[in-house]
Amino acid sequence: MFEKFTAEARAVVRGAVQQADRTGSGTVGEPELLVALLDRTDSPAAGALAALGVHERRESVADALAAVRRRGGVSTADAEALAGLGIDIDAVVARVEEAHGEGALAPDGRTGRRKWARRPFTAEGKSVLERALRIAAGRGERHLGDEHLLMALTARPGPAAAVLADHGVTYGDVVRVLDEARGRCAS
Repeated sequence: MFEKFTAEARAVVRGAVQQADRTGSGTVGEPELLVALLDRTDSPAAGALAALGVHERRESVADALAAVRRRGGVSTADAEALAGLGIDIDAVVARVEEAHGEGALAPDGRTGRRKWARRPFTAEGKSVLERALRIAAGRGERHLGDEHLLMALTARPGPAAAVLADHGVTYGDVVRVLDEARGRCAS
């Protein structure tokens, strides 16, 4: 699978693993992939994120991703919907963490006690990689770049798409900016 990845896409995957190491996460998923994309500075995805104003709000995006992970994948929109039903998700998370340790609801279920030799990808993380391959093939492109990873993160509901949508970025925005940049390069 990775033989079709460009150097930029491989750097994102390595960066996602490093992000999982920095945060003590047991797995690599959408949040780690998005933060790794935000760390890029000279690539198609970095250009798109900069054009959409996401690089300027990197800290806000990273904080929102950490909050989603801490809440076990519950997005801000879902938390607000639950609040409308009288359920305070932050209070629930606090009680669970009080009993079971910080990060107990994180998708990998780790509480920081166990050290992984190698960070496995979550099902959602693997799905992003597979979706990126399908997007690249669907666009008639022979290699998978970091721009395909960005499109894959925004193409379906998930933590990364929800956080980016909360910051005003959608799949349509990403495709539009990438296609505009591609058009400029082709002319």
